[in-house]
Amino acid sequence: MFEHQPILTLVCPDQPGIVAAVTTFLADNGCNILQSAQFDDIATNRFFMRLCFSKEAGTTFTSLKEGFAPIGHRFDMKWHLYDAQHTTKILIMCSKMDHCLLDLLHRQKRGELRADIRAVVSNHEDSRPLTASYDIPYHHFPITKEIKKAQEQRLRDLIEEEEVELIILARYMQVLSEDFCRDYEGRLINIHHSFLPSFKGARPYHQAHDKGVKLIGATAHFVTADLDEGPIIEQGVERVDHAMTPHQFIETGRDIERQTLAKAVKYFIEKRVLLNGSKTVVFR
Repeated sequence: MFEHQPILTLVCPDQPGIVAAVTTFLADNGCNILQSAQFDDIATNRFFMRLCFSKEAGTTFTSLKEGFAPIGHRFDMKWHLYDAQHTTKILIMCSKMDHCLLDLLHRQKRGELRADIRAVVSNHEDSRPLTASYDIPYHHFPITKEIKKAQEQRLRDLIEEEEVELIILARYMQVLSEDFCRDYEGRLINIHHSFLPSFKGARPYHQAHDKGVKLIGATAHFVTADLDEGPIIEQGVERVDHAMTPHQFIETGRDIERQTLAKAVKYFIEKRVLLNGSKTVVFR
């Protein structure tokens, strides 16, 4: 009898015998591989792997971790063993635009995301009614230069209190401190309204319209201390033309933002994203 589906992810220097060691260990422990994906980055000589497998009812996560540890040590792996049934605790941050927030709330309610949205944080009150309709706590942390540091500490306290595993910047239009970005690196995802680093700042779709672009897009990426320069997880694109108005650019762009962010969040929840220096490996 099988129960729960563990997910094993690993990153290590590439060398012969990795796959054989991993698959032999799983077979010897009565596990059945359901999904397997791997990638060898020749440029960095790094090997990446994600496996989803079923285990017998009598096999515990603890015994698997203890048994796999010597293999991880032998190949100098950074490895993690997850329960695929785990529900990720999420905190969403937004400002006045709520299209990405609404999309994530709706997907979570429909069961498309294995997520527990613990709270929504905003520097404005605009999205409180929307959030309340989904019965999710809403926290208004207004930002001014004088209180920004204190408000960020309140945010940290909330993250720890709710045991948040992923923080999503769903069009949150405030810059977080370098310390905050470093402390939550790898757990902080942003949606950017263009292909990085094009059209930064205010009115990005008006900028794109003025340049006569033929493609517009959105980029979901991990947040780092370098503004909008974090490892990219997912990008979306849509063709536009000369007959479209700036407002039509905005409508199209918001659709792309919603879809791109949702994909990135889903990949993160399903442990499909592995960091590769300034880039990512995403096993779709």
